[in-house]
Amino acid sequence: MRANRRVLRGFTLVEILVAVSLLSVVMLGLGSALRTMGQAEEKIDARLARADEMRMASTFMRSTLARVSLRRVTPPPPGRPSVLFAAAPQAVSWVGVMPARFGAGGRYFFRLAQEPLEEGAGLVLRFQRWTDAAVFPDWSQAEARVLVRDVRAVQMRFLDVEAAAPAWLDGWTAIDRVPDRVLIQLETAHGPWPPLFMPMRPLPASDPSSGGAVFGAG
Repeated sequence: MRANRRVLRGFTLVEILVAVSLLSVVMLGLGSALRTMGQAEEKIDARLARADEMRMASTFMRSTLARVSLRRVTPPPPGRPSVLFAAAPQAVSWVGVMPARFGAGGRYFFRLAQEPLEEGAGLVLRFQRWTDAAVFPDWSQAEARVLVRDVRAVQMRFLDVEAAAPAWLDGWTAIDRVPDRVLIQLETAHGPWPPLFMPMRPLPASDPSSGGAVFGAG
């Protein structure tokens, strides 16, 4: 009686090549998916970082611009404003109060402007402790904080609500008051920011219209 023999047969070379090819395709697809996920995560992180930068910058600007001193310069310099305030399309300077949560608090000279940085340009806030001076300090000697980086363009406009017809102005010529609001428009390397409308609220102790003293804590 002939014994039954089980024939053992391995994979052929063609089958091995097909399997290796399929495995390569799967690994390639998996690698591509992982790269796509990594890139998507990086983009999300970058967007979150920019959103956080926008939130912090707008909060800081709103906090400082919302506390403006109208303390009169005495004696007022000939031909100059009696309130220490200056505005231009790319810069605004004023006397205000530093929010305590951002620094030591107290009254400061402030300047918000587009400035060149080591790489590109930025929106920079300069500040220096207030002194009873009739002019702004040398801003190159003031402390600086970069609020926004990669800035391509800055446009500031100033709302005059006391004019015959309230309007947004590119500068400021009134000598005894400040704008009601500042509109800041930013263009960065990542695109434009939403318009920032910043109210300017005079400190009561420094505002003559409030009945407070002209010289005081404002």
